[in-house]
Amino acid sequence: MTPEETKAAPDVGKDATRSRDEVALELMKFIAVTTGYGKGSTGSAGFSGKPTKSAEEYADALIQLFEKCRSVVAKPIPESK
Repeated sequence: MTPEETKAAPDVGKDATRSRDEVALELMKFIAVTTGYGKGSTGSAGFSGKPTKSAEEYADALIQLFEKCRSVVAKPIPESK
């Protein structure tokens, strides 16, 4: 699916909004899984990193990431010349 297909025109109804949210959710999942976003560092033998985040802190981090993804997906595509 091209970026043009994932973004809806302003006059399109609920389906377009849901589609953009689905794209943002997939983007968020990709970023979170590939980078370990929001999990915090895990300790290694002999090293003490930051303590692991609580479930609530991890959920907050994922919600913030989802909001960022939604704002990126909602940006208009510049027209090419």
